[in-house]
Amino acid sequence: MLLNARAKAVTERMVRTLSLIVPREDLYLSHSDEEATEIADWVVARRYRTVFTGGGDGTFVSWINRIIDAAERRHQRTPRFGVLALGTGNAVAELVGASPRRHARDLTRYLAGEFGGTRRVDLVTCEGRRTPFAGVGIDAAILNDYNWVKDQLAGTPLQALGLGLTGYGLAVALRSAPRKLLERSPTYCEIVNTGHEAWRLDGQGRRVGPAIGPGELLYAGPCMMAGASTVPFYGMRMRIFPHAAKERGLMQLRVVSDPAVSTLLMNIHRIWSGDFAHEKVLDFHADQVSLRFERPTPLQIGGDAEGWRDAVTFGMAPAPIELVDFRVATG
Repeated sequence: MLLNARAKAVTERMVRTLSLIVPREDLYLSHSDEEATEIADWVVARRYRTVFTGGGDGTFVSWINRIIDAAERRHQRTPRFGVLALGTGNAVAELVGASPRRHARDLTRYLAGEFGGTRRVDLVTCEGRRTPFAGVGIDAAILNDYNWVKDQLAGTPLQALGLGLTGYGLAVALRSAPRKLLERSPTYCEIVNTGHEAWRLDGQGRRVGPAIGPGELLYAGPCMMAGASTVPFYGMRMRIFPHAAKERGLMQLRVVSDPAVSTLLMNIHRIWSGDFAHEKVLDFHADQVSLRFERPTPLQIGGDAEGWRDAVTFGMAPAPIELVDFRVATG
């Protein structure tokens, strides 16, 4: 069991609870990036068959990269992964039926042999890291704004308002939406297919039109958001990528050009459920694309803000991972 000791959800009480389920020698807490790398190497050396991570998507991404890197260095097989939902963004946990309200029970039942299923999950690569999803534009800006709201309210009587869905709502209302209304226009973006054949998708995720060959342009124009994912969710069951994981070895690329803010706000429920279709929302299946922007744009990788970029590449990781699926009972 791998935990980030610096995460807010990893309290002494949480550690005590988990230590009653998992032998203490199998419970690892990292206090720094260096220590996390050492732990990952030790975990691989001990040849655990299944490794659980506890936290949100950012914690998951951090641990799987370290574990996979350590396995490659040692020429060993990558272990199977499990995830407990202990973060704000839990897209991966939602994919496999893990819940923040029953993480201790899920882990107990898994160790008792009540869950036997696994799910193969492809990963996206971005800036040398493997992740279920990454994006540039308004999604990353909202994440930055959420972090700002959370920091502003931390240590105050209103601290709880800055967390979770309420915190995201405040971020959008106080910063993201006003900034969008004042913005002169979304930045211009060109997206080129730098992999094998890519395909444009319709609102139901079906291929339309001819294949887009290597080196060909997928899109050129204003870009409010461009995201790539191999999982449907963005956390809090927001189904931003409804066509992800439908084609093995391909990611869904979603490009939102410049719809009116009022259109987005009026359709927030349809966007959340994955049912929103619009002429200014373009979907593709691809295995590698390169994006260039007219001006620097916010980037997020696995739900963690990564600053600003004027160029970025999304690709497919060479191999999928195996995830414990809490929705599949043994027998």
